Amino acid sequence: MERVMVFIDGSNFYHGLKGNNCSTKVDFFKLSRFLTGERKLIRTYYYNAAYNQEDNPQKYAAQQRFFSSLKRTPYLTLKLGRLERRISKVDRECLEGGLGKDITDKVIAFLGDKITYYTEKGVDIQIASDMLKLAYNDAYDTAILVSGDGDFVPAVEGIQELGKHVENAYFKKGRSDYLVEVCDKFILLDQSIISECLIDK
Repeated sequence: MERVMVFIDGSNFYHGLKGNNCSTKVDFFKLSRFLTGERKLIRTYYYNAAYNQEDNPQKYAAQQRFFSSLKRTPYLTLKLGRLERRISKVDRECLEGGLGKDITDKVIAFLGDKITYYTEKGVDIQIASDMLKLAYNDAYDTAILVSGDGDFVPAVEGIQELGKHVENAYFKKGRSDYLVEVCDKFILLDQSIISECLIDK
């Protein structure tokens, strides 16, 4: 029987759900079983980056509750990267060119002249290396990558060179055409599919 492993790019998938007006209350075992179909599900790997408790205690607490629920999901392994804080100075000249001086002054007065944002570190490389390592170790026949990130194309090609199949599951909005083209199969996710894979109330 064909052996399948599912690799979920958590943050990318969450933004895909939001961008396609889907509920985020997904049961990842149900989703993995849907994607696997009649084949044998070996394991699901879910990747994300953890908030820093000191930077945002509320988001950190909510995320930890979510991670705890993931740890109770059958045949699922949670793998975490990290979030790094970045501070960027607002380019006043650029804003004024697009918004005008008056609106730029109001925006900067409201938000300040520096923007703090967070960027994921270590997640994509962890997904790619796990997929390649497990393919090399003959742990699966088919990998299903749940992501719309075209940066995974080189990893997909490497896995295929090892004689394995790679399928891409994602939404119509936000998908990478390059990734879809390289993968062996594309599974279109939509509201009707996600509604069948939600957590039971």
